[in-house]
Amino acid sequence: IKTSNNHPAFQAPLQRRGKLKNMKKTFLLLLATLAFSCKPCKIKQETQEVSKQTIATILDNWHKAASEANYNDFFNAMADESVFIGTDATENWNKKDFQTYAKPHFDKGKAWSFKAIERNIYISNDQKTVWFDELLDTQMKICRGSGVLIFEKGSWKIKHYVLSMTIPNQISKDVIPLKTPIDDKITLQKKK
Repeated sequence: IKTSNNHPAFQAPLQRRGKLKNMKKTFLLLLATLAFSCKPCKIKQETQEVSKQTIATILDNWHKAASEANYNDFFNAMADESVFIGTDATENWNKKDFQTYAKPHFDKGKAWSFKAIERNIYISNDQKTVWFDELLDTQMKICRGSGVLIFEKGSWKIKHYVLSMTIPNQISKDVIPLKTPIDDKITLQKKK
């Protein structure tokens, strides 16, 4: 007996197979679309997981790297285009200049020792920027640090840091005459 594929008994299973193939193609296309569209979602999930404790650990490790004279860890924590502002009015360095300044200190085996005794951390709504302030126990006694971290290339980096010595209000009138000649000189230079 010779049969034809055009016979109605063969048409229904062939149509079902065609629909299954189309469904499989649609499912695979949908799956691929979801996989590629979620790549930005992954980045967002990574940034949303930031916590104040994560940032505190980054900052603590950064300060620890300086106290252990670990030059690479210290500077790897900073963004490539970052700024460090020191306690002296003339200390406003980009990363490269700060590395040049700091290298001899690190080469001695101990750069400086800062330990946070208080810290406030703030996280932007989009979870990509953090700013903070901290009181530090240092060899210069209590100092204040403040800065900004950004999430770039899959990790948090210090973008901007400002270090200031604190002057208790009760003795500020005693300190001002000590710094006046130096500050006046810098002010004159900056006004030119």
